[in-house]
Amino acid sequence: MKPQPAADQRAALEVPAAEANALPPASPQDAQPDTDEHALMRRVAAKERQAFEVLYQQYYPRLFGYLMKLLSRRELAEEVLNEVMLVVWSEAARFRHQSRVSTWIFGIAYHKAWKVRAKTTVPLQVTPLLANASPDQEDPEDALIRQETYAALGHAVQALSPEQRAVVELTFYHGFSYREIAEITGCPVNTVKTRMHYARAHLARLLPEVSAQPLERQRRSSDAAE
Repeated sequence: MKPQPAADQRAALEVPAAEANALPPASPQDAQPDTDEHALMRRVAAKERQAFEVLYQQYYPRLFGYLMKLLSRRELAEEVLNEVMLVVWSEAARFRHQSRVSTWIFGIAYHKAWKVRAKTTVPLQVTPLLANASPDQEDPEDALIRQETYAALGHAVQALSPEQRAVVELTFYHGFSYREIAEITGCPVNTVKTRMHYARAHLARLLPEVSAQPLERQRRSSDAAE
């Protein structure tokens, strides 16, 4: 069951001044703000509890999946997720509505997760690559090849440096632009582009090796069909 923000947590929705100052700024980006979410954030800033509940439910699946990839352990992901949303509740008035709400919230999650990683021995998690996105009438052999290929890609992503992997995650799995990733991670846009460049080069070297088995299976299947 998803954890719910309790009604009696008002006293806990306080963020130390030092941590509030460390929150990523909401600066203008190339993405168009989402009108509905911005309206929701204004209500959260006005301390409307119902609006906060709606925002919490909207972001729980995305944040939990993202934090699981960074932290690997459910209890850590849930703990950080709730800390993130407590900050959102307490600091919603700081959001200037010049970027997407998700950029601001993921920035908070990114920095909190990396603080936890710095203090905890956390194994890297293999990234699931849309393993359930298969056609309804897919041939079983094709489905097996696809699953093995996704697993190979996941292992290749796992081999990247943490900084490169963060850029790949935020770009391909969450749809953020380079400018948004720069805001989330707190580094220059050119640094984000450089990390993506090296990530792609590294994956290009790794993929022929890690995907050899499923591709060989696919070749044998094609030969048998002829």
